[in-house]
Amino acid sequence: MKTHASASLAIHAPRRLAMRAAVAAGLLLSFGCMAQSSAPIKIGVLNDQSGIAASLSGQGSVVAARMAVEDFGGSVAGRKVEVVYADHQYKPDVGSAIVRRWFDTEGVTAVVDVPSSAVALAVQEVTRQANRVALFTSPAASQLTGKACSPNGIQWAQDTYGMANGAPPELLKTGSDSWYFITIDYAYGTATEKDARDVIEAHRGKVVGSVKHAANAGDFSSQLLQAQASKAKVIALATAGDDMSNLVKQAAEFGISGHGQTIAPLTTAMFNAVHGLGLKSASGLVFTESFYWDRNDKSRQFSKRFLAKHGTMPSAIQGDTYSAVTHYLKALATGVNPMDGIAVVKAMRDIPGDDFGSPAKVRVDGRVERDLYMFKVKTPEQSKYAWDYYTLQKTLPAASVTRAPTTECSLVKAL
Repeated sequence: MKTHASASLAIHAPRRLAMRAAVAAGLLLSFGCMAQSSAPIKIGVLNDQSGIAASLSGQGSVVAARMAVEDFGGSVAGRKVEVVYADHQYKPDVGSAIVRRWFDTEGVTAVVDVPSSAVALAVQEVTRQANRVALFTSPAASQLTGKACSPNGIQWAQDTYGMANGAPPELLKTGSDSWYFITIDYAYGTATEKDARDVIEAHRGKVVGSVKHAANAGDFSSQLLQAQASKAKVIALATAGDDMSNLVKQAAEFGISGHGQTIAPLTTAMFNAVHGLGLKSASGLVFTESFYWDRNDKSRQFSKRFLAKHGTMPSAIQGDTYSAVTHYLKALATGVNPMDGIAVVKAMRDIPGDDFGSPAKVRVDGRVERDLYMFKVKTPEQSKYAWDYYTLQKTLPAASVTRAPTTECSLVKAL
């Protein structure tokens, strides 16, 4: 027969075991949190490392992101910050798989750059599902802050609305009222031409014609001859990358530039194309950019350091990558959990942005409001020193080049 004491021990043994298990579980959770809190914060640069946009983004964007980390001291909130990178090959499925692996197994908390709107839209959804952060410094699709907006995504890049409302209205004011489009035959080109057409017609200009070209076409003689024959005062190039460079080069060979017709590229970054073409071929081009290395003291200081590291001056995409990563790190410095992307983006909205001395504001739909700049490429005679390529024509205030929030975005609807 059991004694009272032995019976009591038998009764309470399961409770003691349960308590020990709870304590052990708590310790494991505590150790897990400690390990997580001491793990490096990783930023993933996803872009084109070898294709048509490699010089615009590529390793240069990796350098820019790492410079932002270095300038922040290499760590934030007591945790080391690392930059990793991968090539999405312009394939949405490849880009999505890379980002999913980064989030699930490699501890990446934010993705930056992402040239190609199709890849960016796919990455936007993966980032939303994982509750991390996407900083788009390349893709121009306005859908990223419209129908496809996300509480986890920020579009730092100039979008198609900004391109259309940048140089075109200013050219129209000077009497350049007839336009002809040469447009790449995919979604980016179609959206860019549509936005620009709307602006031209709203300012009582006229689009006298349009012709499409395939990606990586190489030979644009047919399209250029049609544009030349149209007698349009402006030939707008709604294309990008190597296609843009080849179009400008061949336009110069055909004697189009400087003979009564202005070439107006509608793209997010022209600097590398101008450098590759040389001023003799590129002079007279008029376009809108978000960044130019020689714009002010802050951009010059950054760019000269970038040149020493990378061998070229930065493109607009690379300059934007530096600004976006810097702003992201400022948000993390407030103490927000880097694994909670929605909270990080909110913190980025709450603090003022600095875009090389100019203000930048993150809106609820993810669009960054900031000034853009209209430039004209110099002639060889006008250039006074190395990399001296642009003349600033006008600073375009953020309000004039940023689309108002649209109710297509669920985040705007919720307000």
